[in-house]
Amino acid sequence: MPHKIGFVVVSSSGHEDGFSARELMIHAPTISGWRSPRFCQFPQEIVLQMVERCRIRKLQLLAHQYMIASKIEFYVSESLPEYFVPYQAERFRRLGYVSLCDNEKTGCKARELKSVYVDAVGQFLKLIFHQNHINKYNVYNQVALVAINIIGDPADFGDESNIPSREKLIDHYLGHTAEDPALEGTCSGKSDYISPLDDLAFDMYQDPEVAQIIRRLDERKREAVRQERYDHAKKLKQAIADLHKVGERLGRYEVEKRCAVEKEDYDLAKEKKRQMEQYRLRVYQQLQLHDLAGAELMRRPLDLPLQPLVRSGSPRHQQPVLPPPQPEEKGTETQLAAPFLEEKPSSRLLEASPQHPTVHRPPPAADPPPKTHLESLPYDERPLPVTHKQPGGVAAEPEPERSAMEPAEAPRGGVVGEPEPLTEKALREASSAVDVLGEALVAAAYSKTWSHREESLLALSTQLADLPLGTPKEAVKNALRAAVFLVRRAARDIVTPVFQASLKLLKMIITQYIPKHKLSKLETAHCVERTIPILLTRTGDSSARLRVIASNFIQEVALFKDVRSLQIIPSYLVQPLKANCSAHLAMSQMSLLARLLKDLGTEGTGFTVDSVMKFSVRALEHRAREVREAAVRMILDLYAQHRGPVLEHLPPDDSAARRNVLYKTLFEGFARIDGRPADAQVRVQKRAAADEAEERKKEEMKALHRQLAALEGAQAETQDKENQAAEARRPAPQGREAAPPRAPEIPENHDLDNLCIFCGERSEAFTEEGLDLHYWKHCLMLTRCDHCRQVVEISSLTEHLLTECDRRDSFGKCYRCSEAVLKEELPRHLKTKDCNPAKPEKLANRCPLCHENFSPGEEAWKAHLMGPAGCTLNLRRTHLLPRPPALPPGKGPATTTSGTSGPRGGSKIPTPKGGLSRRSGRTCTKR
Repeated sequence: MPHKIGFVVVSSSGHEDGFSARELMIHAPTISGWRSPRFCQFPQEIVLQMVERCRIRKLQLLAHQYMIASKIEFYVSESLPEYFVPYQAERFRRLGYVSLCDNEKTGCKARELKSVYVDAVGQFLKLIFHQNHINKYNVYNQVALVAINIIGDPADFGDESNIPSREKLIDHYLGHTAEDPALEGTCSGKSDYISPLDDLAFDMYQDPEVAQIIRRLDERKREAVRQERYDHAKKLKQAIADLHKVGERLGRYEVEKRCAVEKEDYDLAKEKKRQMEQYRLRVYQQLQLHDLAGAELMRRPLDLPLQPLVRSGSPRHQQPVLPPPQPEEKGTETQLAAPFLEEKPSSRLLEASPQHPTVHRPPPAADPPPKTHLESLPYDERPLPVTHKQPGGVAAEPEPERSAMEPAEAPRGGVVGEPEPLTEKALREASSAVDVLGEALVAAAYSKTWSHREESLLALSTQLADLPLGTPKEAVKNALRAAVFLVRRAARDIVTPVFQASLKLLKMIITQYIPKHKLSKLETAHCVERTIPILLTRTGDSSARLRVIASNFIQEVALFKDVRSLQIIPSYLVQPLKANCSAHLAMSQMSLLARLLKDLGTEGTGFTVDSVMKFSVRALEHRAREVREAAVRMILDLYAQHRGPVLEHLPPDDSAARRNVLYKTLFEGFARIDGRPADAQVRVQKRAAADEAEERKKEEMKALHRQLAALEGAQAETQDKENQAAEARRPAPQGREAAPPRAPEIPENHDLDNLCIFCGERSEAFTEEGLDLHYWKHCLMLTRCDHCRQVVEISSLTEHLLTECDRRDSFGKCYRCSEAVLKEELPRHLKTKDCNPAKPEKLANRCPLCHENFSPGEEAWKAHLMGPAGCTLNLRRTHLLPRPPALPPGKGPATTTSGTSGPRGGSKIPTPKGGLSRRSGRTCTKR
């Protein structure tokens, strides 16, 4: 039956720090897996060696959520030569490849689990990763693999696949086939059945300890089925189903705890750990209550051994004898780490050296196993080995870095033991400090024991504070320079108490030692220049606590009176960020610069608008989003105080610059600071005004159609009455019988044909083309826009220029006269106040040609634009008044002009490229 195959990583083409390919040997919810180097060359390779020669049935790959390879190829090899060259291409046989999804549909928030069914025999598997999918999260063009699972059968060197087994012969005799539905889903039903407990998804979402318990219970369930204890098997089945949910919940707790530790939220991590322990204990008690747990669960949960699953029908493990633990293995960390060491795949056996014996934890003692030699067992059923710690490989003393939640309790009175003597290299390096401070103090500062290093700095601080006033200046200066030398070394220390002691010593030197002995500013400058660059580097430390300590100390020192006058720290802070600067360092420097700018300002403090803007503009190009956002906030704060100098360092506010989101944010922020509406607000206002004008235009067009319909009815009624009256007045001929009255004739031409609906003029020349020409050149109620060449009503010219014209962005509205004025002339127009103020629309109309107010109403527009005493600036009126009317004899326009004034609200006759459109009043009369 196929099952999970253990493997080790033989080689890889490279990896990012902390994400080695050996991480693939472990399956757990908190595993990060392998990542390629940043900006690596493709393809990337990984070679795996399985614990034995086997027939591979299934490969499972768990891809990263955004570091996704476009294609992964698989190669298999039978064996290795005597010399270790497993990755020669000619020794591998290509199986094929799989393509991975680019994950755009999920927003790079899900991982793809790819299962590949193969049939290949070998012991070495090579994976080749091709170019990555491009997305915004994968800024370094990396590929990654979170986990890989190999499922197969052990394969002997002789091909025995065609030899029928005992079970196959029995099934053949009984007439059972592999597709028998009665056996589907059971281990004995299909020879190629793969247990769900061997699936990669099981290990990646289950707590490792609960996963091992589920495997043992599953084994006991199968044993109960073989013994026909079906009630017990049913209880075990239900327990396994419940434990699946328990394991997923504990795995989720473990991931949340790991995230809290990475964020240094140790309160949350402690709470998650407590929840896990309580929940685990409650579940184990329930198992014991229902008599489902063996003797192995009576111990402390974390001491539970994580053994591989024993397949049914195979011999049991031999129970090894556990030797007494070594003294150095009694620590808490070793006790907690041992079970997780056992969960790693069987690759540890390949790494164990023959000279170092291995120690095995005892398996569960529920059933006494038969005495079978370990070498006779299949490789995947052997106990996982754990190597002993070697006495020579233990460091002299570990140097733990204290967490933010742990109190600093460094020894104050007498350190246990003596510091080791200085090496020859250390003596040469610290010779000047040894001459001044003595070899014992310097040796303690160079000690491998962090408590010695901390104690030496505190002792030196006490010595310098107690130095008498009468000490020669040269001795005082030498002691100061020697102390600064040790401070520089301790400022790089990774142990928090030592780092804090160095800061305490430096503060004492600047604030007490130098003023007490009345040293010059040169000594203060020496202290600052030698230490501040190192402290700035520590503001980018991975520990959030160290970053905060270093930043606060630099800010405190910068505000000291003697240090502020030197203007040294501002010069370091405004140095542009390097291209490879980490996000932590960049954010700390940005935050520190913002705080000092607020405290010191830009006048005579070392900060200038020019230097700060150069720094901020460079920060806008940083790869980290939070750094860019901090740079935007800094520029906006600076703009509020120095507007002109800030704009000199930025591109002009145009459409090209606004394509950059950061510059668009800056310009909109500038508008808010200046009290101007933002570009988005202006667009919204213009869109709203255009929509309102369009709605008003539609309403007026509907009103016009109603007027035309009423006019048609009135004219038809008038015509009928005239015909009837004429017929009645006609005398009947003498001597004849009066003829019956004829039906009234319908006039051939409609009364509204040949009529301009804007000015009311009628002419036989007003055909469809004639009306277009009339609108284009002669109608007194219309005019052409000088900017877009469209024909519009004079009454709506102002509204057209502000909302409809192609150059509407160039016009603004005067609040006094309510007319459209070019934006470049609008300030002068408003300043001179020469325009005639407009009256409300209900009280008066406003002519955009002569800028005069006249009586309201539609007929007033006709009188103003067409009358003899009307608008003097209507050029069509002055040109067309002498023109003789082109009407048929006996007919005048005065009889048909009532109620035919053109619609207002922006009616226009568009004329693109000098042409004339068909949008005319003629189309309105044929409804």
